[in-house]
Amino acid sequence: MSTYTDLGIELMVTGENAGTWGTKTNNNLNLIEQLTGGFATLDIAGGAGTQALDVDDGALTGTAQQRIIEFTGSITGNRIITIPNDVETFYMLKNSTSGAYTVQFKYATGSGSSTTFSTTDKGIKIVYASASPDATNPNIVDVMANSSEIALTNSNPIKFQDADNSAFVGIDAPATVSGSYTLTLPAGVGSADQALVTTDGSGTLGFTSTSSFGITTGKAIAMAIVFG
Repeated sequence: MSTYTDLGIELMVTGENAGTWGTKTNNNLNLIEQLTGGFATLDIAGGAGTQALDVDDGALTGTAQQRIIEFTGSITGNRIITIPNDVETFYMLKNSTSGAYTVQFKYATGSGSSTTFSTTDKGIKIVYASASPDATNPNIVDVMANSSEIALTNSNPIKFQDADNSAFVGIDAPATVSGSYTLTLPAGVGSADQALVTTDGSGTLGFTSTSSFGITTGKAIAMAIVFG
């Protein structure tokens, strides 16, 4: 008798399904295509509450059996979206809901980690449903938040590799931040003898001529001689 994987692919027993083997194989192939590259929109409209995604064995109808899922609808409370505890895959999630409420993505039960779109986050997350460390408390891993190449945290700077990948230049956050903020770079490259030192008070940076600092090259040399 057939069994099914955690994502619903049918595993047929030798000698089974005479006359229907080809149909079932084609259905499996269609399901594999959906699992690896499928896109679906999911209406999660409603107030605070939980909405479960499911796996339909041998079928293409499971709401958890897609690679890319876009959440839509008007939400009037914090929403929780769950997947079955045995699912092991990765998802690209897009929050296109309207309403200033959170959308949490987690396993159906247990105390494993999860990921949450904040009330203002209408962006994209790449998450890995690990089904570990155990079936009771499996973890959802936010790939972007845990990548040293992407996340801007004190221990994991953003890294820019040189041409031959032998070294990199990193940008890091300070050890302590007084509230989250975003710095916006200027639209142009500036001019010679300008420095990227000004801000409008809201995080937008700009170039300023170094001469406006009142320190010429001659003065700088004189100061260096006097003060060492």
